[in-house]
Amino acid sequence: MTFVSIRDLRVAFDGVQVLHGVDLDIRQGEAVGLVGESGCGKSVTWLAALGLLPGKAKVSGSVRLDGQELVGAPRPAIEKVRGKRIAMIFQDPSSSLNPVQRVGKQIMESLRLHRGLKGRDARAEAIRLLDMVGIPSAATRVDLYPHEFSGGQCQRIMIAMALAGEPDLLIADEPTTALDATIQAQILDLLGTIRRETGMAMVFISHDLGAVSVVCDRAVVMYAGRIVEANNIRSLFSAPRHPYTAGLFAAIPDIDADRGRLVPIHGTVPDPKNLPTGCAFSPRCPRATAFCQTDRPHLRPQSGGGDVACFQPVAAPKAFPALRQEALA
Repeated sequence: MTFVSIRDLRVAFDGVQVLHGVDLDIRQGEAVGLVGESGCGKSVTWLAALGLLPGKAKVSGSVRLDGQELVGAPRPAIEKVRGKRIAMIFQDPSSSLNPVQRVGKQIMESLRLHRGLKGRDARAEAIRLLDMVGIPSAATRVDLYPHEFSGGQCQRIMIAMALAGEPDLLIADEPTTALDATIQAQILDLLGTIRRETGMAMVFISHDLGAVSVVCDRAVVMYAGRIVEANNIRSLFSAPRHPYTAGLFAAIPDIDADRGRLVPIHGTVPDPKNLPTGCAFSPRCPRATAFCQTDRPHLRPQSGGGDVACFQPVAAPKAFPALRQEALA
């Protein structure tokens, strides 16, 4: 059953279009990975959906939560959704936590706003949440300040704050980017465990394809403000159809192979002010034809499953790094 339905979502800053008609459905209880290079529109999609973009942003289209329209909705209606129905955690907890307030007080504020808990009940629930996300000695550390915790622990505190409202959907915006490899694995395991225990849906925004394969059921690939491919994890990782998706996998180093040059995707994501006439990826695409440079492909269902926006999709999977196969095992 579809929980959140996004249709033709568009965002412009000072007249420059950065999101070009995104269509995306999130079903109850599923985990969807949103991947792509920086500047592809992953975070902007959900900041627009939750009304968190600055006032100069022009947002159009539709974002429906159980049939309730969020785009253009009054502020009180949006505030009832943020934190309660849909919660969001960000990649840098040091800039998201208030440095002059104790972490327990910050969690209790969310509990008061979204669940009406106060006093001892709020404090007890804050301790329970800290304990659930793996903060040791939570009862004695609930009154500490953010700087008294490590980076990984601050991220766990942010997850506890997001869970305070018992959300139906958690948006995790690159929550492991600033963490070392060991802590990343712990946070990914924590997110997976919480999702299984609570039944909430999750959108996992990340550059890390391995991380997406661990925690998600389905992946959506974005490029230059558009979705270019979407499929379930196993199909997308074993046989990517869009040349951009294939390029992302080819750029992953194979730790078991002999030393050799990496296979990069040459060039950069185009400037939103100066997008190519046809397919935005055509200047970087080894499969591009003259037709690709003049016409823009639309996202369409494929006979083998999934959706692809490409005139020259990859016909068969290539041999990609073993890391991908190990992640799927």
